[in-house]
Amino acid sequence: MTPRTAPTTYRVKSFGCQMNAYDGTRMGELLAAQGLVPAAEGEEGELVVLNTCHIREKAAEKVYSDIGRLVKAGREAGKAPMIAVAGCVAQAEGEEIMARAPAVSMVVGPQAYHRLPEMLGHAVAGRRVTDTEMPAIAKFAALPERRRIAPAAFLTVQEGCDKFCTYCVVPYTRGAEISRPYVDLVREALTLVEAGAKEITLLGQNVSAWCGEDGKGRAVGLAGLIRDLAAIDGLARIRYTTSHPADMDDALIAAHGEVDKLMPFLHLPVQAGSDRVLRAMNRSHTAESYLRLLERFRAARPDIALSGDFIVGFPGETEADFAETLALVEEVGYAQAFSFKYSPRPGTPAATMDGQIAAEIMDDRLQRLQTLLNRDQYAFNRATSGKACEVLVERRGKLPGQWLGKSPWLQSVWFEGDCAIGDIVSVTLGEAGPNSLAGAIIPVS
Repeated sequence: MTPRTAPTTYRVKSFGCQMNAYDGTRMGELLAAQGLVPAAEGEEGELVVLNTCHIREKAAEKVYSDIGRLVKAGREAGKAPMIAVAGCVAQAEGEEIMARAPAVSMVVGPQAYHRLPEMLGHAVAGRRVTDTEMPAIAKFAALPERRRIAPAAFLTVQEGCDKFCTYCVVPYTRGAEISRPYVDLVREALTLVEAGAKEITLLGQNVSAWCGEDGKGRAVGLAGLIRDLAAIDGLARIRYTTSHPADMDDALIAAHGEVDKLMPFLHLPVQAGSDRVLRAMNRSHTAESYLRLLERFRAARPDIALSGDFIVGFPGETEADFAETLALVEEVGYAQAFSFKYSPRPGTPAATMDGQIAAEIMDDRLQRLQTLLNRDQYAFNRATSGKACEVLVERRGKLPGQWLGKSPWLQSVWFEGDCAIGDIVSVTLGEAGPNSLAGAIIPVS
């Protein structure tokens, strides 16, 4: 490649999980520290970073489609953007991307994006560069301090996974489980609050596996970290995601009943209701042990809202197996949930299993499952109508004077009134829809 003019604007497009959203924000901060500014609304930017997710179906194909679209738009505009591919697809298929997409200047994995400024220098000089090394958590020390953020912020505390579910690429694209040091997390949380955060969501591929030593050298788990973060003045809310049932301990369950700042919301993937399918997935729980675990959380915090993940059409799944998933959903009554058709991920054991399910069968099962999940989400929203709660104001609504925020149960709430982004206001929840609720600010007497 020939040398290029250094870009002055950028856009980071993140796909997939909240971890990717966090990484995308941090990449933007790295680029801003180099003097680049975000592209104007509706514009791509002179540098476009595609921060990819490998979990979804046909993830790699979507990357190449995006690259082709950017190339076409650049040709029509007479100026092609510089393109970087980041995230899990970059990690899994870095060399293939470089071979198939000559328009791509940089490929960087999720553990190496702190070297993005250095890579940009190479790209400007006309050298295409790939960095998919996986150096534990070295990137965090190289990231710039966060000075101004939204009222709801993410804080990555743990990365990687050791569970090796047979359908999942995370152990291969994010590496083994590793926990960031306690002192670093407390320091970053303090910085986030000083920068404007009222709510912090602790992130990890398996966040409940986080462990470390506190400032006095005592071993602590996620519950201990949550309790210590709750002592930060100005931090009003704490959440965490995503967890594995195998790592939900007594201390974390107790924290839900004892730490006021820990929101009454739990996202705990189950994936299937059939024990036979769960064994094939290499999930360590059974449907019964999962249900009993949820009972313990509900006993600790009776108003807790439950969320989960489901995969339909896993290889070998029978109609009877799927019926057990529907039965589990009926028993739990999820406030929210995510559900997907099984999609083979290259390199995972499930991709070569016998009994791959036909697309039309998966489509039918997903539709039936989502009908139940949507019903239960709507029912949960209706059940909270009339309740008074606090809402964190996160942004303006579409209409003049309208505001949008989140309830303690992670519901989207819209309302009108005299407030500002970052305020926490008392609201009476009103009319409930399938995906949000109306609210009315409670006047201060």
